[in-house]
Amino acid sequence: MHVPDPIAVHADDAAPDPEQEALLAESVGLALMVVLDALTPAERVAFVLHDVFGVPFSEVGKLVGRSEQAARQLASRARRQVREAGPSTPDVGLPQQRAIVDAFFTAAREGDFDRLMELLDPDVVIRADGGPARPGASVVMRGAARIARATIATASPLADFTPVLVNGVAGMLITVRGRPVSLIAVTVTGSRITALDGITDLDRLARLRLAALSPGSPD
Repeated sequence: MHVPDPIAVHADDAAPDPEQEALLAESVGLALMVVLDALTPAERVAFVLHDVFGVPFSEVGKLVGRSEQAARQLASRARRQVREAGPSTPDVGLPQQRAIVDAFFTAAREGDFDRLMELLDPDVVIRADGGPARPGASVVMRGAARIARATIATASPLADFTPVLVNGVAGMLITVRGRPVSLIAVTVTGSRITALDGITDLDRLARLRLAALSPGSPD
């Protein structure tokens, strides 16, 4: 399970800047990046060029060295995988996303299983990238009850939570004693959480320089 490097900014720092907010809103959400990363290179090119940029399949075929019909099939397979992965774009604004994300992590800290079940879509998926050094920490888990139980079981009383924007959607940076241990992007659709995409690779989190976003940072 690989989660691509995201763009993460402190939620309070992002909101007042209209230009930065517009750029973040137009960025590719982390949930969609995860799905695209799982496609073959040819599928990814066909899907992005045709479905996102409207390039005709005749031109897409030339670019990937396939026939027009083969390019159609590539895009169709990619489209099916994107669809099967579930919603990848929030359908509510940032204030509502933030409220739901904050409520989720509050419930996790308090061990409130019923509240977590209210906030999670029945078909919610969590995808976590623990990195090559900890392959067991890379997981894909589905189902509200399963994820709610796992969330409560892994919640740490030592953790600090910092609201962030991750590729333009509400997320959370989790630190322990000032060290980032998890960065999570949350997809909210239908007023419930439908996906959580996170990086728990400690080495990669350190390289992303996320400590500057955490409480008490000198930056």
